[in-house]
Amino acid sequence: MKTTILTEEERKKALSTTKKPEVVERQKLNVRYHVEDIDVNDRPRRFLEAFAAILKHSNYKMVLDHFIRMTARCLRCAAACQIYQATGDPKDIPCYRSGLLLDVYRRHFTLGGLLRGRITGNGYLTDEKIQEMADTFWNCTACRRCALECPLGLDHGLITHLGRYILSEIGIVPRALVVSTRAQLEGPFKNTSAIPVPALKDTLEFLEGDMFEEKGVRIRFPVDVDGSEHVFFPAVSDYLMEAESLMGIAAVFTATGDSWTIGTGYYDGINYGLFYSDRIIERVVRKVDEETNRLHGRKILIGECGHASRTAKQFIPTYCGGSDATPVVNILEYTHRVWKEGRLKLDPDIVTEKVAYHDPCNYARNRWIVNQPREVLKAFCRNYVEMTPTGEDNICCGGGGGTVSIDEVRPYRTTIGGKLKADQIRKSGCEILVAPCANCKKQLRELVEDQGLNCRVVGFHDLIYKAIIFDESLRVEKEAQVIEKEK
Repeated sequence: MKTTILTEEERKKALSTTKKPEVVERQKLNVRYHVEDIDVNDRPRRFLEAFAAILKHSNYKMVLDHFIRMTARCLRCAAACQIYQATGDPKDIPCYRSGLLLDVYRRHFTLGGLLRGRITGNGYLTDEKIQEMADTFWNCTACRRCALECPLGLDHGLITHLGRYILSEIGIVPRALVVSTRAQLEGPFKNTSAIPVPALKDTLEFLEGDMFEEKGVRIRFPVDVDGSEHVFFPAVSDYLMEAESLMGIAAVFTATGDSWTIGTGYYDGINYGLFYSDRIIERVVRKVDEETNRLHGRKILIGECGHASRTAKQFIPTYCGGSDATPVVNILEYTHRVWKEGRLKLDPDIVTEKVAYHDPCNYARNRWIVNQPREVLKAFCRNYVEMTPTGEDNICCGGGGGTVSIDEVRPYRTTIGGKLKADQIRKSGCEILVAPCANCKKQLRELVEDQGLNCRVVGFHDLIYKAIIFDESLRVEKEAQVIEKEK
């Protein structure tokens, strides 16, 4: 898909004010949905049928019954929402967005709503209401920062997800996500980037050669090793765009000597179902689990990608064995643990630039991974600076909720969705921004470009690779290198 890049004139115009309705309207025109040939008069019926089916076969009804009894419009969530802060549009306030779907539930799926509707003859779902839901649900980055402010504990991110799920069942979902998930689940290569196994192996072999030349150490990417402790699933796009992150991960395992492997049966940790469909979530996590079982792995190791990590952590137990499911570990957890154990040593004189750390929402919002990467970075980055707010209260990169995968809305993402993040980065004065998430990396690199920020976005293990200190027993003498080349 062709990437949209802001012109200098567009960038200056967008940065001149925090209220940018023209960019919002452009987004609504640009988003291409999966199903285009659909009778608009039939959409309300189909929406309600899909809603009813989801309620019948899930636990959402219990959650919605709870939410409609306590819905408030205190607007505290508005202060936490970076979208509303950038647009000033009341329709971007999280509780307004949630109210659109909760009103449909009250009117059509509760006894009181059905009775009032018959008496008054109003409140019926219309195509205009469906279109408004589609527009506003896809304006949201699903960062869930608003949930921290709600005095009643309403999870607006969950309601947004449910609304997108219903819309996707009637074909109203951005085409970019559907194309990617089809390639992953039904395409010949079974991954979102369409990387065939021979290309994967060639990439890994090439990176091994580069690392040998640079470090003088045989750093391997093990493939299809049966019985390894860890079976590794990064965002498959890392094999195309994040070479240094992958090399850093391989270097850590070389230093520790722990067993790991990449499987060729399935090697994509991306799970776009988190953004729009529980059915997709289930199908993808089952593929991850099946590949781990095929290789008799003892743990599922997810790469730096935030949404890939969260879907595996939360939904492998849900769909693949409950308490007996294969344990899920994020690579940041592993690296932090082996560093704490003294099995990973890092040179504090390598990284001299001012370094800041960005918290991916899927790591930090539930306090899963917050302090671990900071402890490691502070140990070898002498000029580490902290952005504010941070941790569980972090500001989203602006491309969360799957919006980063929709290239046609880049102007919206980098001038509205990411405006507060850009301000935060600029204020920190960092020269290197560590972003351990595939989606965050893409969004932040575009944000840096479009907002004219003077910093470089890298992965966590990019810096680990630069600073890692290997045991001398792992080093290969130059003479041995020459002999190997001659062979």
